[in-house]
Amino acid sequence: MSKETPKRRATIARETRETRIRLTIDLDDPSRIAVRTGVGFFDHMLEALATHGRFGLEIEATGDLEIDAHHLVEDTGIALGAAFRQALGSDLRIVRFASAYAPLDDALARAVVDVSGRAYLAYEVPVSRDRVGAFDTELAEEFWRSFTSNARINLHLDLIRGENAHHQLEASFKAVALALRAAVRPDPTLRGVPSTKGALSEEEAARDPNAS
Repeated sequence: MSKETPKRRATIARETRETRIRLTIDLDDPSRIAVRTGVGFFDHMLEALATHGRFGLEIEATGDLEIDAHHLVEDTGIALGAAFRQALGSDLRIVRFASAYAPLDDALARAVVDVSGRAYLAYEVPVSRDRVGAFDTELAEEFWRSFTSNARINLHLDLIRGENAHHQLEASFKAVALALRAAVRPDPTLRGVPSTKGALSEEEAARDPNAS
């Protein structure tokens, strides 16, 4: 990024009766990654997302874990998605489309993303166990649904193979990280945003559901 280019950084504070979250993301500076949600495996996945996505991520989150981790995971996805979209800013001369594969031993995952301003999630990640540590594995889908809705991106995430539940989920998070890293990269060859409609925004999508 040039000195004249605004920093792609955002901070979100979200508080409800169930959770309290403060989150900062920096799409271009991966020097600071610090995640604390109280759910160890979820922290590990978010750290993998930031590390392989090459973006800085700081999260302090608390929630009603005495019930379960559902509210915390879902609300973290909401906050991260909103911060991601805010950090992109108004200059959307980015690669936009990207795909990536990530293996982890027995597991192989594929992620395909379109940073389009239009939210959609196709999630095909069958996990072999209900829990990894204290983490309910079905919450991974809830996280990605919240993230894509608020980041306003299109994500297709597939587990191609795998037997170990930890590996299955970690490969999927890493695949998304790699795809996002490629998709948000600025493209200096572009004079405008990579869209036939000339915009990658929620407003454009609202005016024309076929905007692309």
